[in-house]
Parts: sequence; C-alpha cells; structure tokens
Amino acid sequence: MKDEQLLRYSRHILLPEIDIAGQQKILASHVAIVGLGGLGSPAAMYLAASGVGTLTLIDFDSVELSNLQRQIIHTNDSIGCAKVDSAAERIASLNSDVQLHTVAKQLSPSELHACFDSVDLVLDCTDRFSSRFAINQACLHTGTPWLSAAAIGMDGQLLGFAPAQQGTPCYACLYDDDGDEGRSCSEEGVLSPLLGVVGSLQATMALRWLVEGPVNVGELMRFDARVFSWQHLRLPAKSTCSVCAQ
Repeated sequence: MKDEQLLRYSRHILLPEIDIAGQQKILASHVAIVGLGGLGSPAAMYLAASGVGTLTLIDFDSVELSNLQRQIIHTNDSIGCAKVDSAAERIASLNSDVQLHTVAKQLSPSELHACFDSVDLVLDCTDRFSSRFAINQACLHTGTPWLSAAAIGMDGQLLGFAPAQQGTPCYACLYDDDGDEGRSCSEEGVLSPLLGVVGSLQATMALRWLVEGPVNVGELMRFDARVFSWQHLRLPAKSTCSVCAQ
C-alpha cells in the first residue's frame, strides 16, 4: 500500500475489524453496482471513498429532474446525461484511484453472466422485480454473492445472498416471479433520506462481505421510517423454489 493510501484509508486501518489486511482486500476487490439511482448513489460513493479497487456501474437510464430529490450522486448539470456517466464523473472526483467500467444499457442474461463472473460482489440497487430476478439468475449461474436493497414510501429493506453456500435461499425463495412489478416510487413516492439510509447500509454490508466473506446470509432486514424500527427475519431456502431447488 502506498503512503498516500495509508493516509487516505487510515481511519479504516485503525479499525481492528479491517486493519491493513482488510483494506488491501477492499483495494483489490471488484464490485458491480446495478442501478445508479437513489440506492446506488450513496452505495457507489461510499464504496469508492472506501477504496474499492474496481467498480462496474450498470444502468440504462438517463438523469431526470425528478431524480434529484433522492439520487444524490447526480446534479443539475447531469440532467439528460446517462446515469452511469454522471456517476462515473462524480466518483472520479471523489477517488481517482478507483477503476471504473460503465455499462449504459440493459444487459441480456448472457451478458449479465459474463459481467458477474468477473466480480467479487454484486449490489442490486434497482427498483424493479424483473431486474432483481435477472440478477438472481445470473448470480446463481456464476456463484457470485449479491446484496439486494429496496426502498419505497417510508419502508426499506436489505438482504444478502450467497449462491455458493449450500442451503441458503435465493431471491425467488422470497418472491415469486409472477410478472408483477409491484409498488412504484413514481406512484407512491419515497422519503429522500430513507434511500440514503438503506444505500449506506448496503455499502456497509458490502465492505464487511469483501473483508470477512458473506455474513447474515438470508437475513431480511426491514426498516420502518415512521417509527424508526428494524425487523429481522431469517429466511430458509425454499425446497419448492422454481429457481434454486432445481
């Protein structure tokens, strides 16, 4: 580790849970972030600031004015730009040591498989069930661990999956793929800082997984911002799951 890196990451290195060895794991890691919106914004910035060596940013959308209420990685000047380009510019200004790859399109299943096969961890920061099911399938195929986060209204949730660990659930064990995209922020709204809370916790869990390996696998964490309460639910693998039980 260079002297400049020792200084930049000194507050991490002081933590016994990370130390120099853990920070070196973070520096050598490659994380894919799918979705550079309200959740992907804080997650991407904190992972970049923490020194994740390579980030692959995936999003087919462009920045709109209505995004700026919660998607804090983007600015007024980003309106009309591809979200991955806007995010990459912000990340580069935050930590120029981070290697960035951008994908400004919706990936096919085979393209997702190829992408996830080369990364250490995937962060699902999307807002669609169809995207999460595609990520689930790809990560099962490649054995890549992934963290799924969601937030709508005043409710947030976080859940981690480790396909390589036998007996652990997949996303389809929790939700059936019935083609219903479910609730939408554009219809129901969402509290702006709630996305910051959940996205930051997703980045926190990501760093733990990069340093320690998967922990709390299959534990659904739900946050209710109305009363500031957390609920933890342990999810078993579903023996009749149409995806992972085959």
